[in-house]
Amino acid sequence: MSILVNNITKLYGEQKALDNVSFEVKTGEIVGFLGPNGAGKSTMMKILTCFIPQTMGTATVCGYDIAEESLEVRKNVGYLPEHNPLYTEMYIKEYLEFIAGLHHLKNVKQRIAEMIEMTGLQLEQKKKIGALSKGYRQRVGLAQALIHDPKVLILDEPTTGLDPNQLGEIRNLIIEIGKQKTVMLSTHIMQEVEAVCNRVIIVNNGQIVANDITSVLQNSQAHNKQFITVEFDKPTSVDLLKTIPGVVNAKNSKENSWQIEAQTDKDIRTDIFQFAVQNGLAVLTLHKEEQKLEDVFKELTK
Repeated sequence: MSILVNNITKLYGEQKALDNVSFEVKTGEIVGFLGPNGAGKSTMMKILTCFIPQTMGTATVCGYDIAEESLEVRKNVGYLPEHNPLYTEMYIKEYLEFIAGLHHLKNVKQRIAEMIEMTGLQLEQKKKIGALSKGYRQRVGLAQALIHDPKVLILDEPTTGLDPNQLGEIRNLIIEIGKQKTVMLSTHIMQEVEAVCNRVIIVNNGQIVANDITSVLQNSQAHNKQFITVEFDKPTSVDLLKTIPGVVNAKNSKENSWQIEAQTDKDIRTDIFQFAVQNGLAVLTLHKEEQKLEDVFKELTK
C-alpha cells in the first residue's frame, strides 16, 4: 500500500480542517482528491508530505510513518504544492541542479535533461524562472517533484495556468507516470479527473463523502435518475410530457426542444417515442445525457 491514512484529524485552533479521515491509495493508482475550497484537500496533502503535523490519527507513505520517519517519507514522495514555490532568480537548469543536490542524486546532468524533455521545457530551458509564464512554471514544479524518481507523486492543482495544449500534454504525462508510480492529485477541473483518475475521493467540511472508482461513483449517483434531451417537429407542453411514466419535470430549452428529467430505473426513451406517436409528433433528435462527475460533485458537496 503506497498511502494509508487512519483517522487523521487536523485542528487549527478550534477549527477542524480534517475530521477523522481514513483512506488508502494502492501502488499504480491515480486518485483524484476533490472537494470545494476549504474542504481540507491541501491540509491532507501537507500532512502526507510532512510539511505540517496531524493533530490525531496516523498515516504511512510507502510503509514509513509520517510522524516517526518523515525523512524517509520525503525521500519517496514528489510534491507539487498549490502555490508553486520557485526561486525566480535561478535559471531552470540551475534550479533543477540545486534540487538534485538536495536529493544527493548521481548523474545530475542526465537526470536534468530527462526532466526537461519529460515536462516539455526544451524551448525555455535557458531562461530564468522569473521570465516564464505561469504554465511553464508549473512544468518546472513538476520537474522538481519528479527529479528524484519518487514512488509517490502528490500534486495540488497541477494544471493551474496551463493553456489547452499544455493541459493535454501534462494530463498525458500524469497518465504515463501513473503506470509506474502512485499519483494523488487535487483539482477543480472535473474533466481532468474523468480523463486521468482511476478513483475519486471527495471531501466536504473535512470529511470523506465519497470514495470509489470514477465510473461507479457516477452510476451510483445517477440511480433512478435520467435526463433526456428531445426535439419534436411540433410544439407540446410540460403537462403532456409529465404524462410519460417516470417524468417529473420538463423544460423548454428552445422552440420544440425539451430537457426531460425522469425518476425511474426504466429507460424512458421508448415511452417518449410512444408519446410522440400518440400525440401526432415526430422525434427529430433524442439524446440521453450521461451523469457527469461535476453533477456528482455538486450533489455531494452542496
